[in-house]
Order: sequence, then C-alpha cells, then structure tokens
Amino acid sequence: MATSDQLLVVIDPVARHSDGESVRIAKDVLSAGAATKVCLPDGPEEFARALDRRGSRRPVVVGDDRALLRAVRFLHRRRELGTTALSLVPVGAAQSLARSLGVPTGAVAAARAVLDGVERRLDLLVDDSDGVVLGDLRIPPLPALETAGAEPVPASSASSGRPWLRTCQSLVRTLAVRPTRLPSPRPGPGPSRLRVEVDGKTLVDLDQPVEAVSVTPGDPGVAEVEVRPVSVGAEASPLLAVGRRVTVSGADFRYRADAVVSGPVRTRTWVVREGAWGLTLPAARPPGR
Repeated sequence: MATSDQLLVVIDPVARHSDGESVRIAKDVLSAGAATKVCLPDGPEEFARALDRRGSRRPVVVGDDRALLRAVRFLHRRRELGTTALSLVPVGAAQSLARSLGVPTGAVAAARAVLDGVERRLDLLVDDSDGVVLGDLRIPPLPALETAGAEPVPASSASSGRPWLRTCQSLVRTLAVRPTRLPSPRPGPGPSRLRVEVDGKTLVDLDQPVEAVSVTPGDPGVAEVEVRPVSVGAEASPLLAVGRRVTVSGADFRYRADAVVSGPVRTRTWVVREGAWGLTLPAARPPGR
C-alpha cells in the first residue's frame, strides 16, 4: 500500500475501558481499509511515545476530546503540526469538541472518514505559555459537572445470592450513626474586573466589571471575542470584536480552554495561527465550518 495509507492507530486507555465495543468496531473498519499498526498506551507518556515513533504512518487517535488535545499539544511542542495531519475516531463521554470540529459521531462513520476524508487545515489559538486552544475559550470557566454516589456493587460480590446477608447489611447501614453534614454552598464566580484587548485596542477596561468573556473561532485567521458587562437595571449589550490577538489582564482569573481549566493568571495573550494544524474530515465540508 502507499505510504499515505499506512496508519498508526493510538487507542486511548479511557476509550478502551469505557467503550470497548466502539474501539473494536473502529479497529475493524480501519484495518479493512488500510495497513494499520495499533498501539495501546497505558498513560500519557506511552501515548506520546507512540506518536513520537510513528515514522511515516498517519496518526489516528481513538478517544475523546482529551485524547485529541493531548495529541495536538504533543505535536505542537515538537513543532510538527505543520507536517502531520491528525485523524480522530471519537470514543468516550467528552465529544463536544470533536462534533464542533466536524468529526462524525459513531465509530463506523468516523473510521470511514479517516479512510476516505480529506485534510482540513484549521486555526489554532496559541497563548504566551505555549498552550493551545482548538475550540472555545471562556472566562470564568463554566462550572464543572459533579457526580455523586457510590459505585454499584457487582453481581459477583460476597452478598450475591445471600438475601439474609444483604438484609443484615442494610440494617447495619440504617442503624449506623452518621455525622450531620451541613450544606457547603458554592457561590458562582462574581463579576471580574478585566482589561480585554483585541489587536491592541481595548474592548473593556478595569473600570467596567464583566460577567464573562468568550473567545471562539471565527473566519480563517481571526477569533470572535464577546464580553458581557455586568448589567445594572436593564441588561447590558455584549461587546463584540474580531481579531488575531487577544490579551486579557487584571485580577487573578481562571479560564477554560476546550476541556481544561487553567490559572489563576493575571495576564494572558492568545494569538490565532491560521491553518496551523490539520484534521481529517469528511470530504463534504460540514455546514458552519
């Protein structure tokens, strides 16, 4: 087969453990259409090592948004994004970034796009600490979803098939003295005083408290910036701008870039690098991208 048809399939461990069936389907489809070498890294270091040793093979990541981010960060640090096109088969719970980029959902459709799709050059937002953003950036970060509750007891546990034992366990739990748990309210983030500059022009200054700042991909080569001022009485209209360079400074703030929350920092600058990385997408360009 041609070199371009040789694939390095790197399967993220989270994908293997969360949805082994989708992983198997993706492997079968890819193996039927190209010469594939499959890597099963157990952690980030092995993940990076697999990409580093890819040779002339085209890398295919099987995993969720975090696995894609990990691959892009590694290639960015190696300054190899310009010469390496990534492919993704989304498997796992976090797939909002993949969908926004135009990657098909479902193992079969995504794997076929890897085989039959075309490389699209996409913009990359790079900050002054060499971090990267593929999708949206938000200040303050959206609150993370929290899950509570115990792990379900497997059917093969010691109490399986012993109703009397389960009854005793239930009685013990009921009679056990539990300490009173007071609710610990977590107030949302309050207004921030930030200076937001787009291409050197101040969009909002420290004297105007803001509720939120968002930076999203715009036309090729630029980002769209929206600042929502704190409303007093009537709702304040958002402040909008488009540019290549965005600087936020002021009091310590955190920000959410794609799926990662970073900070606190007092200043950060992001620059749009047009067409800085490549992703294999279906030949028919999805609407809105």
